[in-house]
Amino acid sequence: MKHILRLFTMALLIVPALAPAQKFLSGPPNSAPPSILDRVGLDQKLDAQVPLDLTFRDEQGNTIPLRQYFHGKPVVLSLVYYNCPMLCTEVLNGMKGVFRHLPMVVGKDFEVVTVSIDPTETSSLAAAKKQMYLQGYEHPEGASGWHFLTGEEQQIRTLADAVGFRYVYDKQTKQFAHAAGIMVLTPEGKVARYLYGVDYLIKDMRLALVEASNNTIGTPIDQVLLLCYHYDPATGKYGLVVMNLLKIGGGITLLTLGGFIVIMLRRERRNRGPLEGGSTVPAGHSSISIH
Repeated sequence: MKHILRLFTMALLIVPALAPAQKFLSGPPNSAPPSILDRVGLDQKLDAQVPLDLTFRDEQGNTIPLRQYFHGKPVVLSLVYYNCPMLCTEVLNGMKGVFRHLPMVVGKDFEVVTVSIDPTETSSLAAAKKQMYLQGYEHPEGASGWHFLTGEEQQIRTLADAVGFRYVYDKQTKQFAHAAGIMVLTPEGKVARYLYGVDYLIKDMRLALVEASNNTIGTPIDQVLLLCYHYDPATGKYGLVVMNLLKIGGGITLLTLGGFIVIMLRRERRNRGPLEGGSTVPAGHSSISIH
């Protein structure tokens, strides 16, 4: 029982302990200017038409119209940047993970178009990213179905505006503030569904692809935004992403400890058992009735 009380005390100490940690990680009040964060988001523009005449560079540096990737199959669209130090990698990892477990195959049943929001990034960097994720995907068809593109500022902005992807470049930190999420488009290039965050459920992705392939537009869903705005080299502090992850981690820790305490209490009661009338007697002792 003493061990359980100790664990409970530790759980109670976690919440106040988060406060100074959050203060340290978040840095000064101006490390994440509201003017930037207010301009970041992923708005649901269901049934909006993506401009398919926009042109981007493929992994070989060839200029390709976006419509080339729309040919009778649904398309998963992601907007990231390849040198992103944190959140974009998680988005791409989430995509790779769910694609590996789908009954549909990239390149055979649907296309994937990943576009860098950083106009300074090169086709060679896009090619390196593609190779990395194709190795993890482990389907040869993916080579012809997952496209990593780069482009000019105006083309990128037009595409982002069409799907409601709002992002901002912070010159001070030399990073992009943006939301995490991907879009599923119909074969004609209309926005059918949004999937938020970095961890995508197989059933959600499968349903989105089936609906999009039938030109069915999904319904609006609740937004749970994870924003990318992290390391500030000027202050040496971490911002919005780490604070959010810290809060989430603290909540998970509390739930885990709470569940462990409940299990231990139940186990202790079972081991103790009643001592009279249907009781269990500890091993090595005899039960004596006195009349």
